[in-house]
Amino acid sequence: MNASTRSGQFQLCFRPLSGSGRSFRFPCDAVGRVDLDDMSERVRNNYFYARAMIGRELAAPAVETWH
Repeated sequence: MNASTRSGQFQLCFRPLSGSGRSFRFPCDAVGRVDLDDMSERVRNNYFYARAMIGRELAAPAVETWH
């Protein structure tokens, strides 16, 4: 991964389709690539869950700047 991923400038955000529910955020680069090798097993499982729930419980992810 590039330096911007490691410094945490960007995050990939999965937001709930409904007004309530859990959102998921993962460090990424400017185009939304995450470093799976840098994630703990728990975070990696949450990432795969979020991807699987796109269109069911979660909206398509968006790259945002890290606050």
